[in-house]
Amino acid sequence: MCDDRSHWYVRLHSENCVRPELRFTADARAQVTRARSEAADFRYKYGYEITPDALAQRLANINQVYTQRAAMRPLGIAMVLIGIDPEVGPQVFKLDPAGYFVGFHATAAGQKQQEAMNHLEKKWKKLDSGRGADDAAKAGKTLSRNEVIEMAIEAMSTVHATDYKPGEIEIGITSASPDEDPKTRGLWRVMGEAEIEQHLLAYAEKD
Repeated sequence: MCDDRSHWYVRLHSENCVRPELRFTADARAQVTRARSEAADFRYKYGYEITPDALAQRLANINQVYTQRAAMRPLGIAMVLIGIDPEVGPQVFKLDPAGYFVGFHATAAGQKQQEAMNHLEKKWKKLDSGRGADDAAKAGKTLSRNEVIEMAIEAMSTVHATDYKPGEIEIGITSASPDEDPKTRGLWRVMGEAEIEQHLLAYAEKD
């Protein structure tokens, strides 16, 4: 999901991996080109799509190389890579220019990311009858597709103190849920304004 006041660039690398990027357009384009190349090379070598964790690790290793030489400037972008691993299910990774990457159940990047992270952490702890902190993975499985979307909307609305309209935010999703259209299940797509409005109304009614 993104706020139109932030500088986000959403790029598809393979059928099951996508990455939103923040900050510098030129750096984002360079990283996108490299990521697409890595994903295509992996598919050519092994005959199947690269998994989110493998792509995240590869890109993080490349980013780390940029910090080792004076003639190479680290890319000024924050990355959140999401995708669906056929064996373990949905995955989310955050990468930084220094080459550090880590997996999350829910995360945020960009302006007010710490406030958003704190909000998501509090919400997650309340899952599974208040046992979300004990087993985060199990707690996450209690969420439906719509609940995940509405949690993201709530985090954005809370930290920015804004009631969004459909044209003010963009929601991208990759879902293997039965609630997802079979034609797009497991693939990345960006929601239309009509669908976004449905989720905004659902969140407003729940609130």
